[in-house]
Amino acid sequence: MLQVSNLYVKYSVGKNIKVNAINDVSFSLDKGDVLGIIGETGSGKTTLASAIMRILPDSAEVKGKIMLDNLDLLAISKKEFRTKIRWKKISIIPQYSMNALNPIKRVGKELTEIVMEHEKVSEEKAVNRVLSLFKDLNLPEEVFFKYPDELSGGQRQRVVIASALLLNPEVVIADEPTTALDVINQARVLNLLRNKVISASRILIYITHDIAVVAGLANKLMTLYAGRIMEIGSSEKMFKNPLHPYTQGLLSSVPDISNGKPVHISYIKGDPPDLTKEIKGCPFYPRCPLAMDICKEEFPEPVQIDDRLVYCHAVRKDAK
Repeated sequence: MLQVSNLYVKYSVGKNIKVNAINDVSFSLDKGDVLGIIGETGSGKTTLASAIMRILPDSAEVKGKIMLDNLDLLAISKKEFRTKIRWKKISIIPQYSMNALNPIKRVGKELTEIVMEHEKVSEEKAVNRVLSLFKDLNLPEEVFFKYPDELSGGQRQRVVIASALLLNPEVVIADEPTTALDVINQARVLNLLRNKVISASRILIYITHDIAVVAGLANKLMTLYAGRIMEIGSSEKMFKNPLHPYTQGLLSSVPDISNGKPVHISYIKGDPPDLTKEIKGCPFYPRCPLAMDICKEEFPEPVQIDDRLVYCHAVRKDAK
């Protein structure tokens, strides 16, 4: 089980200037859960993933708890996290694959070393495991012997995906994992995640702008805005009947082309807030069609409707 409680992340970006990137985020996931996280650029999706993986820059201040089973991941040393948790218990497929690979190592050697550092297996078995994943990802065997800068963007991305799945971790965080891939290889990656993570009853956190992919993959959905959760719960119910105005805006921005009729593309008016300034109330208030005076002054407590939580004064008022 993965449980995030009252997580805050701040970045120092100058003298006495801090960015409030994550604000009081809490959620829990059980084995077999697939959480899709959606939100506009800058909403805090990658920061949340990086906080769980403990790969934030030194300028970041982190408060809260991140529990994996009974272990507080923020309380252990960096060395213990690196040797016992990262890759083995939790892994990440980062958004930018070029930064994730060692430029002076052949990719096959780097991935083989990951296996041998964490498991007592022979080099031959480690190599075979890497090559097996390469085959699943439609990577030719010669990629094993190449350096990262000799690969295409799509090949690098698939190598990084292979590295994240090598040790069969309990939690896999996928941050825009198919961005650099063509449609065929996107399908391969999604099938691999289904087979290696979901079917094995592990936890998958899938961060994306591709709402259609999340609809077919996730059983839970989170909408994140300005570092705060707006709505979280059953993906099926949120897609059928989104309750938070922000969730409604995000989902309505995806055009429906299935009926062959002219498409009207809607969008959320306005811009996200300046996160270097304190926001007393709901950060979505200036853009919200249902905004009330209280929204400017107080961030709402969550209201539970069926099996989801909605952070919205207007929804709470309607639910009474």
